[in-house]
Amino acid sequence: MKTMKITELIKTRRNVKQFKVDPIHEDTLNSWLEAASYAPNHRMNEPWKIIFVGKETRAKLNHKTNFGNAPIVIAVLSEGSVTALQRDENVMATACFVQNFLLAAHEEGVGTYWSSMGAQPQNREILNVPENDDVIGVFGIGYPVEVPNAKPRTPITSKITYLS
Repeated sequence: MKTMKITELIKTRRNVKQFKVDPIHEDTLNSWLEAASYAPNHRMNEPWKIIFVGKETRAKLNHKTNFGNAPIVIAVLSEGSVTALQRDENVMATACFVQNFLLAAHEEGVGTYWSSMGAQPQNREILNVPENDDVIGVFGIGYPVEVPNAKPRTPITSKITYLS
């Protein structure tokens, strides 16, 4: 596999809907998580938490497509905080962690499916999410059966504002 530039990785990463059964080695997965941990974070508090979702918990979550039959499912949480600003900083840092993880996996030809279902109260309970923590996502991870085409994007120039 040829090495992609970061901009190419960003532009070609997709939310994958169906996965092959091929396993992903734990060392490889941990290397992506380790790389993801270099995400920017305020006060170096590294607010992310990773939950590996096993078969029993996965069945309780009852995702409509079973995460596309991905061989691995994880939930990523952001630690809660005593202030609203710190909570927001933690969520932002954890979202950066997730993006790093998704790109590291994509670079190796592995796809991901990002679901927000973990934020629902019944699923927070199933995942044993502490009351003050936020669920950033539940992710199916595996080799894609197919990679969807890119969807059209709004021109970035329409999103830019210049202040004097």
